[in-house]
Amino acid sequence: MRSVINFNAKWAFTKQANAVPETLPMDWNWVNLPHSWNAIDGQDGGNDYYRGTCYYAKSLDKMDIPQADRYYLEIQGANSSADVYVNGKHLAHHDGGYSTWRVDITETLERDNLFVITVDNAPNQEVYPQMADFTFYGGLYRDVNIICVNESHFDLEYYGSNGVKITPEVCGSDAKVEILTTVANKKEGQTIRYSVYDAAGEVVTQAETAETKAVLEIKDVHLWHGRKDPYLYCACVELMENGEAIDCVCNTFGVRTFKIDPENGFILNGEEYPLRGVSRHQDRWGVGNALTHEMHEEDIKLIDEMGATTIRLAHYQHDQYFYDLCDKYGMVIWAEIPYISKHMPGGRENTISQMKELVVQNYNHPSIVVWGLSNEIGIGGADDDLMENHRILNDMCHEMDKTRLTTIAAVSMCAMDDPYLQIPDVVSYNHYFGWYGGETHMNGPWFDKFHATHPNIPIGCSEYGCEALNWHTSNPVQGDYTEEYQAYYHEELIKQLFTRKYMWATHVWNMFDFGADARNEGGENGQNHKGLVTMDRKYKKDSFYAYKAWLSDEPFVHLCGKRYVDRVEDVTKVTVYSNQPEVELFANGVSLGKKQAPDHFFYFDVPNAGNTELVAVAGDCRDESKIVKVAEFNNAYRLQEKGAILNWFDITEVEGHFSLNDKISDIMATMQGKLLFMGMMAKMMPKKGEKKEAAGFDLSQMDMSPNGGLMQMMGGFTVLRLSGMMGMMGVNPTKEQLLDLNAKLNKIKKPKK
Repeated sequence: MRSVINFNAKWAFTKQANAVPETLPMDWNWVNLPHSWNAIDGQDGGNDYYRGTCYYAKSLDKMDIPQADRYYLEIQGANSSADVYVNGKHLAHHDGGYSTWRVDITETLERDNLFVITVDNAPNQEVYPQMADFTFYGGLYRDVNIICVNESHFDLEYYGSNGVKITPEVCGSDAKVEILTTVANKKEGQTIRYSVYDAAGEVVTQAETAETKAVLEIKDVHLWHGRKDPYLYCACVELMENGEAIDCVCNTFGVRTFKIDPENGFILNGEEYPLRGVSRHQDRWGVGNALTHEMHEEDIKLIDEMGATTIRLAHYQHDQYFYDLCDKYGMVIWAEIPYISKHMPGGRENTISQMKELVVQNYNHPSIVVWGLSNEIGIGGADDDLMENHRILNDMCHEMDKTRLTTIAAVSMCAMDDPYLQIPDVVSYNHYFGWYGGETHMNGPWFDKFHATHPNIPIGCSEYGCEALNWHTSNPVQGDYTEEYQAYYHEELIKQLFTRKYMWATHVWNMFDFGADARNEGGENGQNHKGLVTMDRKYKKDSFYAYKAWLSDEPFVHLCGKRYVDRVEDVTKVTVYSNQPEVELFANGVSLGKKQAPDHFFYFDVPNAGNTELVAVAGDCRDESKIVKVAEFNNAYRLQEKGAILNWFDITEVEGHFSLNDKISDIMATMQGKLLFMGMMAKMMPKKGEKKEAAGFDLSQMDMSPNGGLMQMMGGFTVLRLSGMMGMMGVNPTKEQLLDLNAKLNKIKKPKK
């Protein structure tokens, strides 16, 4: 019978080595797995985290592991390319940092053994991802095991799977379950015993045959029905020889039907089941992507508390343990590979291998309903090679898995009639109207237009969100990074997206703040702060509760603005979120009235004098906070960018004239302003026939016309905010250049309203 020996403890680690050592280096650092060498420098900003080859070494006495016919080294995640050496012999190379892979080490093992694994996250034009808004943490950041098996065993070398493929099919009130096994070195006389257990551990059906495929029947099947009833069966397959099991694999599975309808959205087991949820990155503050099982459990519990019905697991294959949790909690999952942002002509084979690993390793999870082919890959335009790559991936997914659909996440600038949108089964868009330009009210109408243009293509929203840190204001505006603007933004997006029944899924970007070392925004560099929860998981931002009010059945009430205590106005707005029909607010014990809100967002005008203790009551639920009247605005609440060339208060403003603090769309509405900006953009763009790249994008493919999609998005930015983001386009204006531009803007009159 197989044994799985955890191999995480006490590895020697170094960044300095340049050759595989012959003996265990005692002067290297000692680490336990999971481990990432970018846990600190990948989250502190500057885009200067270490990307290169690092070495892990560990000794093993063969007498310390069970005796077996064959031994495999299992690596559940090594980012992003890795090589395995045992006793100085090179045994394997693997490209792709997010999947499980195994190496047969049987013939190389001796009594005393030295394992060396080199892991490399350096730039590489053949391995995805290479360009994306998140940190590519290097390391052996998931479990490493040694698996000991009989000569005959369920295959461990087929794309990292467990050798068992389970395909349930609902047949009226019953179900047929096809179980296909792959057996290595199967011998004459060996049989396979197939058993299906219910959630109570009772056998519901069983068969034994010499065949590697069996079809079993479950009478009165209990369906897996998302959060409402995430019922799981367990299939155990045993390789039998002379009446004894010599290998065994057990795998949970669920029985369900689903379809995605262009008018009615997601249908689960014949019932409309709206998919409203979040995207999730796998990293954490101070540990990078080297999460423990306890951390994964905390994540799923927070998502469950919010009431989400779906998770987009972006932008790569996640830990098997987390997929198991999604099955158990009833989350409906979008799983994808890191084919993201920039199509690399040399990366096709890597997209194929990563997709094969994703599908094969995750086939048995009932939570997964779509395979994601790519994310924002058409941002620089779709050429023939990109199109062919997508067709290959799409066809391969359908060939490997006839039970699920394919999807892509397109970016706003991708035209509705772009041919690459016709390749997958369903489509979603990443839209940030109201944050990266545009206005919040543009989101719903955009989807209505797509739906009217393509009534037979199911459409969803794969990303939307805005950043919030511990900055506060009573007058939130786009780009201020306040918790109040994020709350306003999500209130508006919830009302627009959740009420459009045809949208097959919506995914907030993101559930948690995450590491993006290239970022220099919001006053805390090195993170993307669009999360509904902070990166350390210790603080749920107000917007978290806006979703809980719409999605959760657990009664609650939440007073917003707990971190915004000092306020200058005589009457201040206080927002309360609740899923209860009525909320009453008390100020220093005095009722300010009861309110009802069908949209779950309750607004109160509160007199602000001295110290005010606030209590919100909704049914049996209550929440408390306080506000304090101050004479001057507390500057600790106001964003000041670290390392910013200019802050908003450094800019000279002339009454009735424009400045760097005005929106580009307002400036472009005047002839002088349009001429000024189009002249600036012309200097950035390549001349005819010239190829010019910025941040990996081919600028010649960008539509920079006044009515183009990119310019329309940019219109919602102030000039100052755009200048702080232009580093991603390879443009870094100086303070003098910005002040000179401000002087020119000061000469342009604002139109009279």
